Amino acid sequence: MTAQLLEETVTLAEQRLILPGYYSWEQFEAIESLMANSSGLRITYLDGWIEFMTLGEAHETISCLLNFLIQLYFCEMGIEYIPVGSATRRNRAKDVSFEPDESYYIGEKKEHPNLAVEVTMTSGSTNKLAKYLRLRIPEVWFWENNQLDVYGLREDNYEQVSISELLPELDLELLVRCVLMPSRIEARSLFREFCRSNLVN
Repeated sequence: MTAQLLEETVTLAEQRLILPGYYSWEQFEAIESLMANSSGLRITYLDGWIEFMTLGEAHETISCLLNFLIQLYFCEMGIEYIPVGSATRRNRAKDVSFEPDESYYIGEKKEHPNLAVEVTMTSGSTNKLAKYLRLRIPEVWFWENNQLDVYGLREDNYEQVSISELLPELDLELLVRCVLMPSRIEARSLFREFCRSNLVN
């Protein structure tokens, strides 16, 4: 019975729930405080809407692999960076609070990271870019349906772009292929080979 229960627990898929109704910032903070000890749960607040998201194994696997390869790229290419993972980004005046799956300052630390990465395994989320726009994060990557969409910040909105403007030499198609490879060792070797060939060129 215990083994069966454990099996069910560790294989839960990502789920999203938007609470009905409008909530003030104070109500959001109260709900957030009540849920503080709930591991594997993300809470997003935007303009009075509260969204909960549970994190399944598939979500965390993709997030970890993207983080591993992005950091490998920074190191191999000699790019200074500060990884800050899913640190909460919030601004009461702008009615927003959320956690990216991964985020990075490129170069030195600033008010907010240069790059945020979000992994989406299920649909039904609120406007996925609105929260990032509030904090004017320069570039946001979305992993969905085994592909990577990259958005660059323009004056008052995001525009989907074919290459990263922060990391223009990065082969995004190769990054996706390496994330999906069954062998982590082979993925690392292939990705490092790409990085090193770029340094030589």
